[in-house]
Amino acid sequence: MKEQVIATRGSRSSRSAAAQPRGFVQRPARRGSSTGGSNRDFSPRALYGYVPSALKVVLAILTVVTLIIGYRVASSASLFQVRSIDVSGASRTSAAEIESLTRRAVARTGVWRADLSAISIELERLPGVRRAVVSRVLPDRLRVRVSERVPVAVVHTSAGHFFWVDEEGVALGEMKAADTVPAFFIRGWNEDGTEEARKENVERVQRYVEVSHEWNALALSERVSEVNLIDLRDVRAQLAGNDSQIEVRLGGQELGVRLKLALDALDQYRQTRGSSITYLDLQTGRIVIGTNSGSKVSTANEPPVSDSTNPESKPVTPVALVSPVAANANRGVPSNDQQKPMKTNRGRDSANTSGIRLR
Repeated sequence: MKEQVIATRGSRSSRSAAAQPRGFVQRPARRGSSTGGSNRDFSPRALYGYVPSALKVVLAILTVVTLIIGYRVASSASLFQVRSIDVSGASRTSAAEIESLTRRAVARTGVWRADLSAISIELERLPGVRRAVVSRVLPDRLRVRVSERVPVAVVHTSAGHFFWVDEEGVALGEMKAADTVPAFFIRGWNEDGTEEARKENVERVQRYVEVSHEWNALALSERVSEVNLIDLRDVRAQLAGNDSQIEVRLGGQELGVRLKLALDALDQYRQTRGSSITYLDLQTGRIVIGTNSGSKVSTANEPPVSDSTNPESKPVTPVALVSPVAANANRGVPSNDQQKPMKTNRGRDSANTSGIRLR
């Protein structure tokens, strides 16, 4: 009996595999490649791989140098040369001066390379400029915003000049004829120019502002021409108008109340002694009136005045008017040319008001 063998389907592939020579491996062809596979890839990335390392460094340096030169050429081109400067916030300070200073600062650099911080510092050196902010408006404009210093007082210097100052004691220039004149000026300004002097002057301006508000509220400012603030514990007011020869010595506190008491006493004795009065002193707890004849008298009709600089002191009742000759005779003191000279208040009492104080 004969057996029949049926071959499987995979026998055909087995025969073809056996027909292939040993050591040959068939690989799939790349998509898109030509039939022959002889063409190579010539892209820039592939070419860069064949460039030596030294040449790569040279190319990088050349690229950087080209960019720097291009930047300098572009920034110094006429496109970035300043053509317009917008100034805002300047009223007392000249806008033309600010524009001229800014234009000189960017003449060589142009708008693109301008040092804005340096320009701001330069503008803030102007007397009336408190703060300056400079910004670019490309391609050819600059914008300057100014915050000005506000004048609050006029200082009368020892040389006879009058100049405005702000709340920080910074001089803003001399007072002009067209300016609005304040009610009274400041005397006793420290002109040394040191940091200590600046701090002292700031305190003087602050005291001036306080005194000005207080005297304006009491309607006394118009009767004062200057306030001497050389010593803040010994404030003195020089009167104005027909009383310009009279100095009122107020001390360091209650300046409004004391000035009003002094002016009321002055008005009371104006008819008989107004022409000879040289000063009124309220520092001792009463109103003492000095005359150019060398006498010092105290008012008898004014209310007692307490010494506010001494919290433990009590009000002292003023005594009646007494002539210096009678006072010397009653008290048995030597005459004026025999007695010792009085100590003046920090050298500010004038020689023609020497004499004794009646108690």
